[in-house]
Amino acid sequence: PSLFVKGGIEPHIYFDTSAVIVTLILLGKLLEARAKGHTSEAIRKLIGLQAKTARIIRNGREMEVMLDEVLTDDIVVVRPGERVPVDGEIIEGYSVVDESMLTGESMPVDKTTGDNVFGGTINKAGSFKIKATKIGKESTLARIIGLVEEAQGSKAPIQRLADKVASVFVPAVISIAIITFILWYFLGPQPAFTRAMMNFIAVLIIACPCALGLATPTAIMVGTGKGAEHGILIRDAKALENSYKIKSVLLDKTGTITKGKPAVTDIITDSQWSDLSENEALKIAASAEKNSEHPLGRAIVKKAHDAGIQLDDTSSFTSITGGGIKATVSAIRGEIIIGNANLLESDGIDISAQTAQIENLSGEAKTVVLLAINRAVKAIFGIADTIKENAGNAIRKLRDEGIETVMLTGDNRKTADTIARQAGIDRVFAEVLPQQKVEAVKKLKAENRVVAMVGDGINDAPALAEADVGIAIGTGTDIAMEASDIILIKGDLMSVYDAIKLSRLTLKTIKQNLFWAFFYNIIGIPVAAGVLYIFGGPLLNPMFASAAMAFSSVSVVSNSLRLRNKVL
Repeated sequence: PSLFVKGGIEPHIYFDTSAVIVTLILLGKLLEARAKGHTSEAIRKLIGLQAKTARIIRNGREMEVMLDEVLTDDIVVVRPGERVPVDGEIIEGYSVVDESMLTGESMPVDKTTGDNVFGGTINKAGSFKIKATKIGKESTLARIIGLVEEAQGSKAPIQRLADKVASVFVPAVISIAIITFILWYFLGPQPAFTRAMMNFIAVLIIACPCALGLATPTAIMVGTGKGAEHGILIRDAKALENSYKIKSVLLDKTGTITKGKPAVTDIITDSQWSDLSENEALKIAASAEKNSEHPLGRAIVKKAHDAGIQLDDTSSFTSITGGGIKATVSAIRGEIIIGNANLLESDGIDISAQTAQIENLSGEAKTVVLLAINRAVKAIFGIADTIKENAGNAIRKLRDEGIETVMLTGDNRKTADTIARQAGIDRVFAEVLPQQKVEAVKKLKAENRVVAMVGDGINDAPALAEADVGIAIGTGTDIAMEASDIILIKGDLMSVYDAIKLSRLTLKTIKQNLFWAFFYNIIGIPVAAGVLYIFGGPLLNPMFASAAMAFSSVSVVSNSLRLRNKVL
């Protein structure tokens, strides 16, 4: 300043302005960094779920080792209150396990011998031993962390707009700042240089490409993280954006709408043609079927086990492909035949007395299994792949959102229509072969609809890949999951609705962020250039410009963080 004084020029010192500008910008960056840190909270939580050590049995001795020392097929001991260290199958013991970190479901799940448990879940009750099946990067938790990180690093198509604007933003702002300086220097009031320089600096400071750059990725990071907390794994940002536009949801029947496990729903022992009670008929049928591997036979055996019925020994057993079984049971004299109507009729057994009941069960989309003892029908079993408990509620919510539901099934038209009616499905494609599922997806896409395909089997993989959004039920196969865009760990249809709702909330947040980022710059830059001064308003002090710039980035990130509090 003394140099200016010697030259006869009154110096203007802006140490306070520069200090405040730097302080506010750094403060804004600090707040922005802290807010952005919260967007990665979901991944930090998931990483924190991993156990540090595991208790294993080797050479007959129990020892505690670091997690990375556990090998596939090691026997791992898990005690009450401990985290399950690796994925595995229970080989001894019984417990209740909290799987909320995987599924978002707060209710603990009963686990016994033969059931699978997953690393990171919490053993709530008894001790058990597991055989390690997946360790390290192959574990379910590690794969979830990998999927979330991949999704959070991906770009949504909507971000292209922000990227295009950002690519020309900096040269455009510099050009505007230079024009502002020239106009104020040559056309502005005295002191012209000071006003020109102040407005030049204000334009450079207030312009904020950061807000545009943060608008999309922060919302995606929070959205995918929230999805992971609720058992919804989104593989990339494109899937998140496409889910926002879904108009039709194709649902594979078995394992998606239904449980995928046949269950006995009816036992009929009419006194006009049977002298057995329901429990007696169930005991005989289950005893005969206990060596069967057929799903219908296993359903009868399970029904008996659930009822606490003690089964008798089987002395002979013959399986008849496509028909049923023939067996002899120690407690019953004579031959037992269990199977469909065709099997009994081909064996010369009269079923005319049961025709009406058979037709009633068939009309309810149930598989009819007959029990005959010594060539006389003694019981009728109705077996169905029952609809999942919340399927109807989920389909109703999808319809309320204007989304059409379509069922794909290999069942005949009558059975398919019955199940669709029970679940509230809008449209049905019946008698569909696995290879025809892709054609069903293409047919809906040809109607200019954004189509989601929901499935869980190997034969669903081509259709999942063909759909605009492929959604794999988490109880399904690895192939189906690899072909999908979204994985639902919980395995129920409410998660389909939640995934679509999450995508809509996320896209709404992105659009809000982009709007405010554009709006801020469109309003802020002209104000900084001095437009208000022309109409008798004030000039924008660079200090206030720096505060506005910091606020714009923080506000965009904070708006994205609001997603964490949204209820799915």
